[in-house]
Amino acid sequence: MSCENDGDYTFRCPECDEALEVNDSMKTALVERGCVLCGAPVTSDAFTVVSSTDCP
Repeated sequence: MSCENDGDYTFRCPECDEALEVNDSMKTALVERGCVLCGAPVTSDAFTVVSSTDCP
């Protein structure tokens, strides 16, 4: 059984405050293209690492 999460990071937009879990490639795309909902610029500060508290 694997302890991997669907997302590696939690993204929170600094403009519209939308939050979602994303993987590494989606993080890169958000930084390059901006928020998918409001189009605001995104920096690496908008991401936090998801912790695996459910894993033994």
